[in-house]
Formats: sequence, C-alpha cells, structure tokens
Amino acid sequence: MIITIASLKGGVGKTTTAVHLSAYLQHQADTLLIDAAPNHSATGWGKRGSFPFDVVDEWSSPGDRRHYAHVVIDTQLRPKPDELLALAESCDLLLLPTTLDVLALDALVILLENLKALGITHYQLLLTLVPSKPSRDAEQIKTILTNAQLPLCTTSIRHLSVFQKAAQTGVLVYDLKEPKALEAWDSYQQVGQELLLRSQP
Repeated sequence: MIITIASLKGGVGKTTTAVHLSAYLQHQADTLLIDAAPNHSATGWGKRGSFPFDVVDEWSSPGDRRHYAHVVIDTQLRPKPDELLALAESCDLLLLPTTLDVLALDALVILLENLKALGITHYQLLLTLVPSKPSRDAEQIKTILTNAQLPLCTTSIRHLSVFQKAAQTGVLVYDLKEPKALEAWDSYQQVGQELLLRSQP
C-alpha cells in the first residue's frame, strides 16, 4: 500500500503522521518512508536516533520500492494542482491531516476543491492536534465534516507533548517512558488499522 500525506498548510502534524504510520505499517510488513519534503524533517528526526523502518530523503525509483509491502510519502507543502494530480496517481491513498483551527480548515477547503476539480476521490482526512478537552466549536467542526460525508478517519490524534519529545530525541513515541506515550501510539495504531481495512477490496 502506498500512502501519500499531503497538506496546503504546515504545522498540522504531517511528518509526525508519516513517521508513526510508517512505524505501524512496519509492524505488519516491510515499510519504506520517502521523505520528499524540502526540509527533510523525517530524515532529521531519524538521524537523531533510529527508526525500525527504512527512510530515503528523496523520491526512490520503482525498483527501490519493489520489495516493500508499504510505502509512506511525506510530501512538500502546498502542492499545485498538477503536483497534486501526480501525487494522487502514484499512490493508493492520499491522507490529508488537518487541525481544527480556522486557517488549517481554510486550507483544507481549498485542497478539497482542488481534489474535486481533478476528480480525485481516494483520500482520507485525519484530524490532528486535537485539544484534550475540545471546545464546542471543535466538536461542531467535526460534526460538519462528518455530515458533509467527507472520508474522515474515525480516530483523531490528540495534541500531546510526547510527539514533540519523540521528534527531539529521534525515537518513536512508544519508545518514551511518558504517561501519555502509549495513548499517543495507540491512536496511530487505530488510524493505521483503519487505512489498511480501507485498502482491502
């Protein structure tokens, strides 16, 4: 399965999602993370410690991917429509992380409009950095997205400091001996399970 993670806005947990989904998929079968973002955040994260999966910091050739059961691609921000089409054509699923703030949602609306104009339907939304105690506005936004029949992941990713600590130390969140570490990891396991189920015929 090839999962491409895309966003028009930074700060929505794109690289955190790429890294932890790769870790989950590696537990299922050999997985490659392609760090195609210009700042190579995932590569830098891994160099501070170690990952249980392979990472390349540029687009790999089809031959390089062949022996991997799963490939996760962390892309650059703000893909143009032609770039978005190329990303969509080269993956099984576009995963679109978004936070619940107004700027991220504005960017999401533009991205969804681009996807519709391009006829791209194989995408899934993932809510990230969700406050531990969501506001009424946040709950209303989640309801709006659900009622609009957008493909929204059942599990959301909470705003937990353990993700930042994991990135700083170059490990996966489950490697930390922190109170919320297992909860944080479990959320990405649930997302990974959902995406794998979606990919089944």
